[in-house]
Amino acid sequence: MSNLPKIAWIGLGIMGSPMSENLIKAGYQVTGFTLEQDKLDRLAAAGGTVAGSIAEAVKDADVVITMVPASPQVEAISYGPDGILENAKSGALLIDMSSITPQTSVDLAKAAKDKGIRVLDAPVSGGEAGAIEAVLSIMVGGEQADFDAAKPILEALGKTIVLCGPHGSGQTVKAANQLIVAVNIQACAEAVVFLEKSGVDLQAALDVLNGGLAGSTVLTRKKDNFLNRDFKPGFRIDLHHKDMGIVTDAARNVGAALPVGAVVAQLVASLRAQGDGGLDHSALLRAVERLSGAQV
Repeated sequence: MSNLPKIAWIGLGIMGSPMSENLIKAGYQVTGFTLEQDKLDRLAAAGGTVAGSIAEAVKDADVVITMVPASPQVEAISYGPDGILENAKSGALLIDMSSITPQTSVDLAKAAKDKGIRVLDAPVSGGEAGAIEAVLSIMVGGEQADFDAAKPILEALGKTIVLCGPHGSGQTVKAANQLIVAVNIQACAEAVVFLEKSGVDLQAALDVLNGGLAGSTVLTRKKDNFLNRDFKPGFRIDLHHKDMGIVTDAARNVGAALPVGAVVAQLVASLRAQGDGGLDHSALLRAVERLSGAQV
């Protein structure tokens, strides 16, 4: 029998499925629950155990990891008679890896403490590719002792793992991350349209740009999306729209001006309103093309 902690995983989407599979590969016993049967079948095929409910998944777990779309889903799976807090054992560690509002994380940690459950907020950056390759950047909020306990697990999922401060800090840093990513994608999208309309070899241009100061992880990861107009979702516009709402609201609360971020937030919102919410966030290119007169 393994001496590693037993893990319950709630939420097996684009990110959650490969992340849970990486824990299985690292030797952890993972019991999972999600709403889609095909995702449960995938977990079972990878060597995980399928649960029929949240309560069943978490009842014997030492560590519960959640990866769901937004604050309402985190609250739905955490609270109530069928939720995590009512059914996880006292002393369990809950690691929420969703991208949600900092206040939701603070409230969850407070409610969990009353049940004897420890909490970390640990959102990630790196997209689907980073999840598959286990090279995610993981920004964590919570207590040092809980972070130390969780670190071996997080090391099976990511490469850069940093405790950023108390509960909610991980979410605040993730909000800043999403601001930088959105603005960067928008700048790349504008450059692509400018280059193409100028008749430049786009492949050559992006290669040389990525080798200089204009280079970025965003350009490295999204270059082929731009070149091939391939917007299969790695991180959906719908989710980035949610994240831009989080960062603009949080910034307003602390008195930080985000003039460029606010504009990009509106461009993300407009793309979603035009029916592109299910596409990858590199589809911001489509918005720039529309503004530049193209029919897309």
